[in-house]
Amino acid sequence: MSLKDTIDQDIKSAMLAKDQAKLRGLRAIKAAIIVAETEKNAGVFGSEEEIKVLQRLVKQRKESAEIYEQQQRDDLLAIEREEIEVIENYLPKQLKREEVESKVLAVVAQLGASSMKDMGKVMGVANKELAGKADGRTISEIVKEVLSV
Repeated sequence: MSLKDTIDQDIKSAMLAKDQAKLRGLRAIKAAIIVAETEKNAGVFGSEEEIKVLQRLVKQRKESAEIYEQQQRDDLLAIEREEIEVIENYLPKQLKREEVESKVLAVVAQLGASSMKDMGKVMGVANKELAGKADGRTISEIVKEVLSV
């Protein structure tokens, strides 16, 4: 069963359960997937693309949550956090920072990277290996820490 079919089924069950927070998050996922499928040059839309869409949704909501937190808008902050939780349920399990760090160290050793000049090479390989399993910002921070030592 594809993610889209799973989302459709979960929307029905959320409607029956009258779970507004879950319903809001699921509808956002469905809308984002439909938009991504119909974009120009979308090509084949598989599970890898679905994960990218979900990651983008989580990133958008985290950025919005930061803004709401700064503005002390707890009502809107709660909504964003609820949606983040719903969307993250459909993403692969995220690695812990220590696990990401060990993978980045392995990539650095594999490529023989030694300075910040090699950051682009390391990021390219690390992003491919950790796609869907870690946030790009976290990977970038760890690569910078490792290469600046």
